[in-house]
Amino acid sequence: MHTANYKRFPDLPSRTGHKKQKKRRAALSPSQIQPTELIVADRPAADVAPPSGVPEQLLGTDRASLLRKLLPWAHKGGLTILDQGLISGSNFLISVLLARWLTAEQYGAYAIAFGFFVLLQLVYQSLVLEPMSVFGGSTYRNNLRGYFASLLWIHVILSLAIFLVFGATAGVSRLLGQTAGMPGALAGVTIASPCVLFFWMARRSFYLELSPNQAVVGAFVYSSFVLSALWIFYQHRLLSAFTAFVLIAIGSLGTGSFLMLRLRLTLRPEGPRPPTRTVWRQHWRYGAWALMGCFASWVPANMFYPILGSFGTMAQSGQLKALMNLTLPLEQTKAALSMLLLPYAAGVQDARDAAKARTLSLRMTLLGVGIAIAYWALIIPFDRPLFHLLYSGRYMEVAHHIPLVAVGSIFWSAAYGPALALRGMKSPALVFAAYIFAAMASLAIGVPATWAFGLTGGIWGNNIADIASFAAVSFLLYRKLKGNPRRASESKLDAAFSQES
Repeated sequence: MHTANYKRFPDLPSRTGHKKQKKRRAALSPSQIQPTELIVADRPAADVAPPSGVPEQLLGTDRASLLRKLLPWAHKGGLTILDQGLISGSNFLISVLLARWLTAEQYGAYAIAFGFFVLLQLVYQSLVLEPMSVFGGSTYRNNLRGYFASLLWIHVILSLAIFLVFGATAGVSRLLGQTAGMPGALAGVTIASPCVLFFWMARRSFYLELSPNQAVVGAFVYSSFVLSALWIFYQHRLLSAFTAFVLIAIGSLGTGSFLMLRLRLTLRPEGPRPPTRTVWRQHWRYGAWALMGCFASWVPANMFYPILGSFGTMAQSGQLKALMNLTLPLEQTKAALSMLLLPYAAGVQDARDAAKARTLSLRMTLLGVGIAIAYWALIIPFDRPLFHLLYSGRYMEVAHHIPLVAVGSIFWSAAYGPALALRGMKSPALVFAAYIFAAMASLAIGVPATWAFGLTGGIWGNNIADIASFAAVSFLLYRKLKGNPRRASESKLDAAFSQES
């Protein structure tokens, strides 16, 4: 069948035959002809069938076009998951190795100090990293070099505050005569925290350019250095809670500096550096809501452990934790993909294209659901052998609850798309509102259910939160996208950010 590549012009009739089209093309200059569309000669252009089938209609594109778009994103997504896997896996190995190599007192001090770092991580994630993905993908996407310069000053100021607060805490601990390595552990986390957070900021910077390959290199270098250094210190009997944190600090600072240098060579100066005070105000307005959203989502995910311990036994709390551990790989995967997708979503929302925003939200929702269904389809058929492998034969009496846990996990994954879209719209307040509603629904239904049915009620308490989260974020996103296409993705926060920029 003969085909011709050319661009249709609006002055051509929609049902012009091939011969007439050929004459019109001959009258055009070569520069006017652009090979952008494939037209079948024996079939009029207007008769070309639109995308058919449920997947094509939902996603707004044909299957071939979808495949062409999917392959690059699958490659980037695979690298993103590898990056997160290297960091999470190395942190898990560090924790296991320190548990084996340190004394019980030293490891206890490390665990307490690390708990303080987890709190810092939550705050830094909300105030710096997540807003960086949003504003770097929208407001400052054409001036990333200047934006990063302002972010570095913000990091320096926060690092100084961390150093003063935790350094004073370590000093007080030493003056009070605490032993078992606690002053050293606090001193170690004082040194390590700014370095690790700087490394995370450097890794995340590459996701603004949708280029996770450099982040993977950094994660590999960091993991290799820290694990090797820990082994060397253990062999020479130099390992303690303090030296463990110092080695983590050295690995983080060195790798973060290497990544920042690569980023500096990649980005070109395209404008003046935005005032640090302006950037901080933008991050604070966004991050304060994001931080409250984190706490709101934390409530239903963690409150049923003490509730089960109060209404039942501590053993039931352990059973619930053993079940919920199976959701952690899925959560790590979604966290990794958020680093890649959030800057992209912010750029789409910044373009004020409501139709494209709706399509992107639907695709991210289907992505979350698809990943969750595929994951649980692999886990559920092997529930009992998997429990036996993970827990050495313990908790086998609750393995049959895994499908029930999967139900809530799938709904929580479905909420991933709408929540990410709202964050990209600079509307973390709406995400917070949805999570607060879910937490209230979870406690209102889950607490009586836990009292009446024990572990099963506790699982349903979590599931109610997941179902309510999906319903709430979907409703709020629908309300936000409804109406005028230009105003669909605007918000009061967005207007304030635009004025300050």
